[in-house]
Amino acid sequence: MKKITLGVSLFSFTGEYISGLFTLEDCIRTASEIGAECFEMVGAQMLPTYPYVTEEFASEFKAMCDGYGIPMTSYGANMDRGMLPDRDLTEDEMLRACINDLRTASKLGASMMRVQYMTPPSVMKRLAPYAEAYGIHCGIEIHNPETPSSPTMQAYREVYDQIDAQYLGFVVDFGSFANGPNKPSIDRALANGASQEALDYAISSCYDKIPREEVREGLLKMGANAAALGAFEDMYAFLTFSREPDFAGLKAIVPYISYCHGKFHYISEDLVEPAIPYPEILKTLVDAGYSGIIVSENEGHHAGKTVEMTRRHLEMQRKILAAL
Repeated sequence: MKKITLGVSLFSFTGEYISGLFTLEDCIRTASEIGAECFEMVGAQMLPTYPYVTEEFASEFKAMCDGYGIPMTSYGANMDRGMLPDRDLTEDEMLRACINDLRTASKLGASMMRVQYMTPPSVMKRLAPYAEAYGIHCGIEIHNPETPSSPTMQAYREVYDQIDAQYLGFVVDFGSFANGPNKPSIDRALANGASQEALDYAISSCYDKIPREEVREGLLKMGANAAALGAFEDMYAFLTFSREPDFAGLKAIVPYISYCHGKFHYISEDLVEPAIPYPEILKTLVDAGYSGIIVSENEGHHAGKTVEMTRRHLEMQRKILAAL
């Protein structure tokens, strides 16, 4: 069995970076020190001349990677489709933005690039020859509330199949397979006065796929406070969860995966992510023959202990993979 490579998205160190505690070099050094084999950088966050890159920065950046013995394998690109006040970007404008991102990723030495799903399938189809020319595999991010089998993601797969795309695929975010409520979100709501009754109602409603407006009305009738309502909104947006995660869909798209985002919000001392079923996710990937990269992506910045949590996440994955 080929080895899965475990890296870190520097996005994991957002709190330290935006507060000035970490520089970009600190983020790279820390990723290396906690055992990552490679890393991803999100350009909009850490590239000082985003969306462009100077030759001077590229040279200094590569020197940092060499110095700490850790390569940047993936570049996180953004698609600010609504950047203009009066209209969305046209397809031509989005394509030009993607091509510029490819150029930047290439200068920084990346072999893969995350593309956000605000970039439609039609633009990805037009991007294919440019991705091939730069030799960079471009993956649309599958991020909850989307799943591998959702119609939005299947539309990309249909395009990939139509043109036999060799340099287009998916970046799979493991948050899409959450099977329980997010612990830091619930803990924060409770600390801010949310009642357990209101949270339990929201959680059970999410599991049962009760319409969002109906649940909101129910919470308001219960007298739920702003903290409970905020946690509920999270459950129906980017922190969705299901009793039956789309593992079959994950297995089906393994040949299309560029790389994976190992999303996590909290890792316990006994190396468990309580909301995301890592043993099942990793087993699905291994059984389907995946041998690519997983970059740890911490989105529990407010929970504290960012570096320790990211270290635990790498350790957790290694422990699970060793047992498969």
